[in-house]
Amino acid sequence: MIDNLEYNTEREHLIIPEYGRHMQKMINYAKAIESKEERNKVAKAIIAVMGNMQPHLRDVPDFQHKLWDQLFIMSNFELDVDSPFEKPTKELFEERPEPLNYPQNHPKYRFYGNNIKTMIDVANTWEDGDLKEALIYTIANHMKKCFLNWNKDTVEDDVIYDHLFELSGGKINLKNSDEDLSDASSLMRSKNKFSGNKKGGHHHKKGSNKRKRY
Repeated sequence: MIDNLEYNTEREHLIIPEYGRHMQKMINYAKAIESKEERNKVAKAIIAVMGNMQPHLRDVPDFQHKLWDQLFIMSNFELDVDSPFEKPTKELFEERPEPLNYPQNHPKYRFYGNNIKTMIDVANTWEDGDLKEALIYTIANHMKKCFLNWNKDTVEDDVIYDHLFELSGGKINLKNSDEDLSDASSLMRSKNKFSGNKKGGHHHKKGSNKRKRY
């Protein structure tokens, strides 16, 4: 009896282990059927069983499409049956995805964050006018606030204008602007107000713990 024991290391590799070894054997059996008509019947039965194993996904769009794709994948793309969907190919399955574009980092001005660069790039695409001007000054004020959060002191508007000019590739130039950015104290006021509320809320919560609960 011991001689008939079968170790997992000696068994056939499971392409999608979640479905188990019996499902893989059913697919291998379908592959060996000579009649295509019979193969189609068995394939539909296998799809039904696969669907019953994942009832929580029945209402998910393209659920049946996913099941048929998994059927062909587990058959190593060797199962010749009629599918209601386009059959996936082994080449498509093994194709490597395109590398993701990581956000641009600017270590020199890391305190501004990557979103600022994205906003500047968007502003560069807008046509000149009041809306673009409003967006640019909004960006500049946000840059000033980010700078103050990092520096915790003060900063001249000319410094922000220089950084904005550099990050925009020279397309946004406020160096000769007559308009001032928001005052440093007003930009930091909301932060201090929030910190005060948070602190006060903490004491209130601590005091509420002393109440007798019924």
